[in-house]
Amino acid sequence: MMEIHKDIEIVDLFLHLKRFNSLVIGDVHIGYEEALNKQGILIPRFQFKDTLKRFEKAVKGKKFDSIILLGDVKHEFGTISETEWRNTLQFIDTLSEYTKKIYLIKGNHDKVLEPIAEKRNLEVVDNVKLDDIFLLHGHIIPEENEDYKKAKIIIIGHEHPAISITDNLKTETYKCFIKGKFKGKILIVVPSFNLVTQGTDISKEDLLSPFLDQNLDNFEVFIVEDKIYNFGKIKNLRGK
Repeated sequence: MMEIHKDIEIVDLFLHLKRFNSLVIGDVHIGYEEALNKQGILIPRFQFKDTLKRFEKAVKGKKFDSIILLGDVKHEFGTISETEWRNTLQFIDTLSEYTKKIYLIKGNHDKVLEPIAEKRNLEVVDNVKLDDIFLLHGHIIPEENEDYKKAKIIIIGHEHPAISITDNLKTETYKCFIKGKFKGKILIVVPSFNLVTQGTDISKEDLLSPFLDQNLDNFEVFIVEDKIYNFGKIKNLRGK
């Protein structure tokens, strides 16, 4: 564990909001391997089982007042595959063993998440406000939302941040959290909790979120590997 901001700590690929005893999980993209298989990309469907194991190992039997999913819970845009039905319900059931309150934030992939949510009497929401913290997926900036305007801390997913490190012989890519500013607010970006892909190299690649349409040189990078590593600012990592 490592504190990324006061009372906010990184636990594996998740955030723990200590003031609220709330766990925050980024884009899970359940059904991703099945989508790749349909495209002719032969990849074994091991990810979901490993996802559950990693989650349970990371939380180690702790209980939370709430668990917040930052959107893109499932992968397919316009349909719900049989695998997505089964695995998403199983994932929600697993989370329910650790909390009595689950927030499902709607991501850009969650066009048809509501039928799954209804099976467990859950509501799909656009955002969650916890005092001065505002959580949303991150593909849209809700300029007119009063809670967003008043927030001091913004937490998003969507981008799947990662960073590539090279030693001139090989290059390794690591999932990471990044922290910086957006229009005077603290901005924290959570990595994807999908174990198949590492994500988007935030030092080199074009980014998706409008929150990250800015100079990221002074954003701090927190890499997730065998433990959490503070790698300093993005400007010091470019070209490494």
